[in-house]
Amino acid sequence: MLHARLADLVLATHLVFVVFVAIGGLLLFRWPRAAAFHLPCLLYGTAIELVGWVCPLTPLEQRLRAVAGQAGYEGGFIERYASQLLYPADWETVHLWLGICLVLLNLLIYGVWFRQVRARRRAG
Repeated sequence: MLHARLADLVLATHLVFVVFVAIGGLLLFRWPRAAAFHLPCLLYGTAIELVGWVCPLTPLEQRLRAVAGQAGYEGGFIERYASQLLYPADWETVHLWLGICLVLLNLLIYGVWFRQVRARRRAG
């Protein structure tokens, strides 16, 4: 029971990390210093998508589920949970596009934020 709960906690932590990597740049508009934490996470998350690394939370969750007697799964976190919604035929292409979209979305967020900072400095 404990291992199953820990696996669920790792799953929740993983989900929060994925969401933070994807849209955490929005925190800059309220807390500009969040960039010091978001940028390294963004770089790591992008590398996982584009290079094909495995996030250490995935094998940890899988191991905890195995110890708890639950069925494990193959592949990574996004393949396991997002593919159930998307059913992609070519998962490698989806990975590439996820990585590209991750970079483009955050370039847009950071670009808007930098423009606002510059505009405030000029006005101030």
